[in-house]
Amino acid sequence: MERIMRKKMPALFVGHGSPMNAVDNSEFARAWERLGGTLPKPRAILSVSAHWYQAGTAVTIAAHPRTVHDFGGFPEELYRITYAAQGDPVLAEGVRELLSPVPVAADPDMGLDHGTWTFLLRAYPDADVPVIQLSIDERKPPAFHFELGGRLAPLRDEGVLILGSGAIVHNLGAYNWNRPAAKPRKEGVRFEDHVRGLLLDRDDKGLVGYEALGRDTEFAAPTPDHYLPLLYVAAARGKGEDVSFPVAGFDGGAVSMLSVQAG
Repeated sequence: MERIMRKKMPALFVGHGSPMNAVDNSEFARAWERLGGTLPKPRAILSVSAHWYQAGTAVTIAAHPRTVHDFGGFPEELYRITYAAQGDPVLAEGVRELLSPVPVAADPDMGLDHGTWTFLLRAYPDADVPVIQLSIDERKPPAFHFELGGRLAPLRDEGVLILGSGAIVHNLGAYNWNRPAAKPRKEGVRFEDHVRGLLLDRDDKGLVGYEALGRDTEFAAPTPDHYLPLLYVAAARGKGEDVSFPVAGFDGGAVSMLSVQAG
């Protein structure tokens, strides 16, 4: 892929929470709208979503990726939503080159899952920015994902927004379905605070070794899928770049909505 220098884009991690943020006038949906208004418009978006978690690394190559409704039990209006962003097969091939020799499959069938489109629907409602997704290889340790994020960092200089979508704290077993505004569980608050500190201190070793936090990790990240997208964003952070937290809060007491922006 030919390298073209453009204005450097931020790298952004979002806690995407419930897909209902796509239709509800929630505080988080409004915060995403404000965030979209402050971010520079990217040439394209590369999303690493917790909901494409599989054996193997792959990238979407569809010119017109479908909107994936990968959830159940929600109102019918949610299933009617289409986020009609174009894909970018050329960028996808560039991603495969950057990550070589790691084998990256070119996936023509995968579209944009709700970890990607619920946020983008609010931040870029016109769907006028091409979007591709990169899967998370469930077989690999955190250090592998951090390394891949570092290899993707040059894309930021080409006008590509690197987007990680997940949740620093994600425990649906402890989620208060009857009270979304329930007080956050202390284990989750401690874990999120610790991760914030690691990001501010640029302690990449600590971010990768998050499992060492024991019981707090067991509560906050009982499975790694929602935490790992953060590592791609942390690794794509430039030398000397500060981080900010443009969106914060908890949903249902057990899902962190924290966003992390580098650059």
